[in-house]
Amino acid sequence: MSERNINEPEYNPDIISLLNDDGEEFTFEVLDAIETDEARYLALLPTYDDPTEMLNDSGELVIVKVGEEDGEEYYYEIEDDDEYETIADAFIDRLEEFFEIDNK
Repeated sequence: MSERNINEPEYNPDIISLLNDDGEEFTFEVLDAIETDEARYLALLPTYDDPTEMLNDSGELVIVKVGEEDGEEYYYEIEDDDEYETIADAFIDRLEEFFEIDNK
């Protein structure tokens, strides 16, 4: 049996699956969420069953806008370039701070 410090929180990532236009399913880990007065956004990182697939991934975040219809959440691409840049910059700043990344 492995020992675990009971004061350490257990890591349980939020995982979502999305379908592309061709009906292909992709799985993502939700890294962060930002809510503004206009909308809610998620920063996603692809997950893979095979670790070698992860090595071939670009490592870029997937950012989606969250919508709601009839009480159901749905996710869609941000089509406005300015809106996308603003949200992407906010996520990068937050994640760099959280993971203590120094780009100097």
